[in-house]
Amino acid sequence: FQFPKLAARLRELAFLNPGLEITLTDERGEQVQSERWIYKLGIEEFVRQLGENKQLLHPKPIVIAGKRPVTFKNKDQTEITDDMFVDVVLQYNDSYNDQILCYTNAIPNPDGGTHSTGFRTALTRAINQYAKANKILKDKDPALSGDDVREGLVCVISVKMPNPRFSSQTKDKLVNTEIEGVVSSIVYEGLMQYFDENPTLARKVIEKSVNAARAREAARKARETVRKSAL
Repeated sequence: FQFPKLAARLRELAFLNPGLEITLTDERGEQVQSERWIYKLGIEEFVRQLGENKQLLHPKPIVIAGKRPVTFKNKDQTEITDDMFVDVVLQYNDSYNDQILCYTNAIPNPDGGTHSTGFRTALTRAINQYAKANKILKDKDPALSGDDVREGLVCVISVKMPNPRFSSQTKDKLVNTEIEGVVSSIVYEGLMQYFDENPTLARKVIEKSVNAARAREAARKARETVRKSAL
């Protein structure tokens, strides 16, 4: 048993299960090593720690939570309806990279999956919609792409659901098709509500995406100019 590996996983589980206290004690050596984790705010604290040492656009993360009934087939192909829970926490910083961590029933999915796809779709749609409705995005500006709206994003997506299906035994990627629409709906509604209630922060987040889009467009034009001059 390697203490650091166990500690990393147990700390992750404490983040994903708010209020759950986990203690790991190693009594093998001469000196006892012990760590304890409890996070009352769950993945909100996870995102705060991931954003440490970064220049944040907004100090308080955006927290979105919801549940929806989902119909699925069990092993004998009988249809069952049960609740699915979605928790998403996101925060922007001034970097150019994004970090999105996905979990299903507290199992990490490093390759994402349908919950990740649903989140990305909702994020792009919500930011474009709000930017156009509030004239942040001008008519001459290019539409914001997924890469633009994810620039500088730190996000944790956690879904709890019955009967999850994965692409492999290592559970790297969630493949339940019905999950994409559920996550997209909850995230879109949550973001639009957050933007309406926090217009100043919404503008700050969206202006970062708009600047990313302008930079992308400028880079594309520069490449075209270089190609033409080369020809």
